[in-house]
Amino acid sequence: MPQSIAQQARNRLGGHARQAKNPAQVEEAQRELAAARLEQHIKQVVDGMPPLTDDQLSRLAVLLRNRP
Repeated sequence: MPQSIAQQARNRLGGHARQAKNPAQVEEAQRELAAARLEQHIKQVVDGMPPLTDDQLSRLAVLLRNRP
């Protein structure tokens, strides 16, 4: 069974954290894991809901684009 994107990201984070040679790689791996988990959650939610209008999609996209 293939690994999920979140599992792959978790494995990369674990490898970088164990090596602890490059903090930037650990930080990037943490971001990748957070994004993979969010992607997985969004897919689960979207799969169980009716289609959204373009206006609704635009409002939701703003939430992701306007991150500090």
